[in-house]
Amino acid sequence: MGFLDWLRGGNNRPAEDHAISAGYSFFFGGTTSGRPVTERSAMQMTAVYSCVRILAEAIAGLPLHVYRQGTDGSNVKALDHPLYRLLHDEPNPEMTSFVFRETLMTHLLLWGNAFAQVLRNGLDEVIGLYPLMPNRMTVGRDEQGRLYYEYQRTWDEPAGRFETVRLSPHEVLHIPGLGFDGLVGYSPIAMAKNAIGLAQATEEYGASFFANGAAPGGVLEHPGTIKDPARVRESWQATFGGARNGNKIAVLEEGMKYTPISVSPEQAQFLETRKFQINEIARIFRIPPHMIGDLEKSSFSNIEQQSLEFVKYTLDPWVIRFEQAITKTLLNPREKPTLFVKFNLEGLLRGDYVSRMNGYAVARQNGWMSANDIRELENLDRIDPEAGGDLYLVNGNMLPLNLAGAYANTQPTDDGEPQTDETEPTSEPDGQQLTDSESMSDERFLRRTRL
Repeated sequence: MGFLDWLRGGNNRPAEDHAISAGYSFFFGGTTSGRPVTERSAMQMTAVYSCVRILAEAIAGLPLHVYRQGTDGSNVKALDHPLYRLLHDEPNPEMTSFVFRETLMTHLLLWGNAFAQVLRNGLDEVIGLYPLMPNRMTVGRDEQGRLYYEYQRTWDEPAGRFETVRLSPHEVLHIPGLGFDGLVGYSPIAMAKNAIGLAQATEEYGASFFANGAAPGGVLEHPGTIKDPARVRESWQATFGGARNGNKIAVLEEGMKYTPISVSPEQAQFLETRKFQINEIARIFRIPPHMIGDLEKSSFSNIEQQSLEFVKYTLDPWVIRFEQAITKTLLNPREKPTLFVKFNLEGLLRGDYVSRMNGYAVARQNGWMSANDIRELENLDRIDPEAGGDLYLVNGNMLPLNLAGAYANTQPTDDGEPQTDETEPTSEPDGQQLTDSESMSDERFLRRTRL
């Protein structure tokens, strides 16, 4: 069997089938640092683990609803649709919606693909969703050009059988990541194997450095000839090697001396290399460094903006992938014109308390949000509509343009037509206008100042 046959999943399929294994990324194990990198070994890096956990928990924690579009253009939650409960509460009896979406997102970030088996009843309604391991899935086309999915079951699964199962696209919810053919996504871990391998190598070096007592290696020099150098080396290592023996005082006999020969960690820029690799891994997943504990270039003035950019430029593309894949696979053609699936990102886009309150005040005063609209966003109880909770108010100083200016000073006549008040202001006998209330009687002052 040739390399291409192995990459396509073996030679046990018809020659006319063309398949690509979704678990191909295990081939990219070797790195220039000498450290083998796989999806599971990469998760042992704290930076990789943090990035994957942040994204997976963010997608899993977002509210996910099925909406129905009304004839008047309004969107209401389709609580009566069978898919609503599966996506919002329990996709299967063994998992909650949070765990299900967290698992799929973890698969996407490590393998570049997420798969779930779709179970349907006789009415073609979705009744269950079960995640499938991407490294056991193969995507291909048959001799008619139709897509198919082959899944390798193993003994550790609930069915307890080792067999290959072929599924149709109608039976698989497939969410692909970034790829070249639009069918299978590429693993971010495989694409960034050298960066992750370097981070693993520096971590291993640091562990070895402290395991050897934080003392550099060196040479024991003796003026004469040592009969058993191995015994001397082992005795030295047993006495002074290891982190617990780092502060012991060495006593050298017979003119023997110790000469270090290794480069110090400062000269090798060990700490700088580790710090840079943390930013490198954060760059792979497009995570702001402050979210994985690197606050060197973060401040109170820019962390909020970075968090908003994380929602817009990092989470939003993943959310769109989920929404469109779910709509494409789980909704039938008759439902797609009126039903759609949507994540709610409003909670993550909210600013601090003062900014939210100022925004609500503008919306309330300009009439495009009611008190109940605002209270729903803040998870507060609704106000009784009879008490004005659903009223939309507008400031009284806002008028249409044709009512502004001189036209506003006109008074309507009996027939409803406006009439301009042409009364001239009263002047004093000497021709001078009164300037204050002290120069006129109380009656004249009230008449002049009344609106």
